[in-house]
Amino acid sequence: MPTAKKVHSDRDQIAQKNSDSSINTDGSNGSAVVEAKSLSDSSTSNNPESKNNTSVSKTDQDDVSAVRTTVITTESRNNKSHQSRGRHSSGSSGNNGGNSGTTNSSGNSKFFTGETIKVEGVLELFTDYGVIRQDIADTGDNDLPKDVYTSLSQIKRFSLRMGDLVEGYARAPKEGERYLSLLQIEKVDGLDPSEAKKRPRFSKLTPIFPDEWMKLETAPEILSTRIIDLVSPIGKGQRAMLVAPPKAGKTWLLQDIANGITKNHPEVVLMVALIGERPEEVTDMRRNVNGEVYASNFDQDPADQTRVAEICLEKAKRTAEKGKDVVILMDSLTRLARAYNMVVQPSGRTLTGGFDPSALYPAKRFFGAARNLEEGGSLTIIATALVDTGSRMDDVIFEEFKGTGNMELKLDRALSERRIFPAIDIKSSSTRREDLLYDKNSMEMVHKLRRMIDLLDDKETTDLVLQQLKKSKSNEDFLKTLGQPA
Repeated sequence: MPTAKKVHSDRDQIAQKNSDSSINTDGSNGSAVVEAKSLSDSSTSNNPESKNNTSVSKTDQDDVSAVRTTVITTESRNNKSHQSRGRHSSGSSGNNGGNSGTTNSSGNSKFFTGETIKVEGVLELFTDYGVIRQDIADTGDNDLPKDVYTSLSQIKRFSLRMGDLVEGYARAPKEGERYLSLLQIEKVDGLDPSEAKKRPRFSKLTPIFPDEWMKLETAPEILSTRIIDLVSPIGKGQRAMLVAPPKAGKTWLLQDIANGITKNHPEVVLMVALIGERPEEVTDMRRNVNGEVYASNFDQDPADQTRVAEICLEKAKRTAEKGKDVVILMDSLTRLARAYNMVVQPSGRTLTGGFDPSALYPAKRFFGAARNLEEGGSLTIIATALVDTGSRMDDVIFEEFKGTGNMELKLDRALSERRIFPAIDIKSSSTRREDLLYDKNSMEMVHKLRRMIDLLDDKETTDLVLQQLKKSKSNEDFLKTLGQPA
């Protein structure tokens, strides 16, 4: 058995050999590769190919230890097995197929072999580092650590932005480390890293009125989307607000809108942001909507809730910068503003209900990002605002957002209590500059419908329109019957 003095001497020699690490850039594809001669003492002694292994620079290793824990989605359901393996994390390293079997504090020994791992996720930026979230829109189980540490030097070299979809390779954590470390960047938002640098900035693109109608009508029996198409059409780049009291059916309405977009406009990138939502509602949305779901539960920290919203928004901006059409379904603006009210630096001023005015800006920045881009692409945001909740703060938030959208759809609790669904207040719902969305003939028929609706009693309008819609196979057939004798 070797003496302790000899073991320390061998380690000193290995450390001297591995101290010469550097960061190189592969000029052929513009990808960043961080190289080193070996990953650990055990891999050097047990793996004859260890000289070809890659690792991060010493600066990056020091930064990894400084990364604080952030939790966006639910914990892995394998947590019990993780704890069981974690009880043996203090054991010594051993051979496992020629590679080191050393475990770190999480006890995931099979990932600490010095091998590179394919990674893909959304980049979240902090002050002096970044983290690639591989599970930001997913709650699938996987023993492998999902967060990937990204150094500040890599972020600056490739002009990475918050919300970028980064693909590349990372190394598994060493003993004592908790995160994967990014070694190589292959693609940024599907582009070569050198091409990604040339992308335009979202804030520099020109916003214009929506001029392309997103028709939501699908099946004759889905009346909610048919009514939206008739009284408050949604265009690409719309900033739409769904004003909803409790128990008025806003969740069903959002799902109908999502399914209408998916079926009629498959080219659109659909994203759903659920802020402070009930867990069962999140599950239901994931199962019934074919899109990316970004969710935070009501029992999570307010900082986590705002972070989920920000990552979703920045991811959508990066997609729109490439000329694509993106739709965000957001539930709800009210809960997002409430979360910001808990985390922003107090301004010293307070509105009615204890709301800090400084919390309005980040929430308005989210909603205000919706726009149709003259250079190509669009970002549509369809967000809910809660009213009649009994909270003075919620009333203040709604009043501050009133008039900021260019489409408003109002739900009526009185209709829902009468079991009339969809409980849409037709007279109070409308879209600005709808003439840019409808063709001339449709515009004339919709104006005729509006004039007829104005003659009806407020309490009976929606019920009568729904009865007539049920008798027709499509909105086109319904509009043709207007003015005809019964």
